[in-house]
Amino acid sequence: MSLRALCASSVLLLSIAAFSQPKQYDLTPVTTFSIVAIDPATGQLGVAVASRYFSVGSVVPWSEANVGAVATQANVNVGYGTRALELLREGKTAPEVLKQLLAEDTFPGKDGRQVAIVDAKGNIAAYTGPHAPYWAGDKQGKTWSAQGNILVGPQVPVAIGNAFESTKGELAERLYAAIKAGDAAGGDKRGKESASILVTCKECGRNINNDRWVYINVDDSPDPFAELHRLLNLALLNDWQDSSIKLLNAGTTDQARDAAIKAVSYAPERPSAHINLGLLDYATGDKNAALAEFKKAKQLSPNFQKQLDAILQFRPSFKSMLDDKAFMEKLNALP
Repeated sequence: MSLRALCASSVLLLSIAAFSQPKQYDLTPVTTFSIVAIDPATGQLGVAVASRYFSVGSVVPWSEANVGAVATQANVNVGYGTRALELLREGKTAPEVLKQLLAEDTFPGKDGRQVAIVDAKGNIAAYTGPHAPYWAGDKQGKTWSAQGNILVGPQVPVAIGNAFESTKGELAERLYAAIKAGDAAGGDKRGKESASILVTCKECGRNINNDRWVYINVDDSPDPFAELHRLLNLALLNDWQDSSIKLLNAGTTDQARDAAIKAVSYAPERPSAHINLGLLDYATGDKNAALAEFKKAKQLSPNFQKQLDAILQFRPSFKSMLDDKAFMEKLNALP
């Protein structure tokens, strides 16, 4: 055989060998810490996560109203999220789903995965593979599972769980407190970059046919927790304002006013929140309270009148206020 033929044969054999080898993956672990949880009182399901990883909210958190919540991380198989929700939708429990996920997983790096699941009945299951990036582990409570990898140590999931159980407020607030406590305990030992909160409940979200009560993401920030908290307050402000409008349209004016009060508590610096509450104060017959809220809004915004006029244009149920001459005189005289 000539040297040229020998070289050609060698190249062919090497090419055949290369294509016959199993595909190798450059696995980039989603090194992070998270919590999945359920609020048994409201049925809300949610996930909070933080990481030294870009846009962690696009990979880790999954949740579906009345179905379950899932966190997928470490040597992550992102397909765990959609598959877990599909299996939960079929009626399987969280432990049954976890078992099937692992059995079906044929991708490389399964022993380095980390996943946690809570179903709509409160069942919890979690897995930290023996080769998940060190330090890796998880901890469970009655309504939650906390987990992480490349952490400073086991104190992180412990701190997450303790904060979740000791914090008052709705699920999203407790999830934020939990993930913030995980960071305070040392968190991801490489640092911080992104964070996310996802909370679902049936048709509770803004507008129509929306099951997402909260879905906020900080993709890249030197202090993602401060920004996450700011966004959470704005999300809850808008959720409760939307709830107040829906309750008003349903004819439950007093409940609508309660929702508006809740909205103001999350962002008292926002003039629109005070305007909305002022309108509902007026609708419930408390004109003095309405004037007090309008005064706050006017002091917060030089564009108060434009904002009020715009709201009245789209919410005709409040236009009768314009015909109340005595009230309008007091409104126009506000400092």
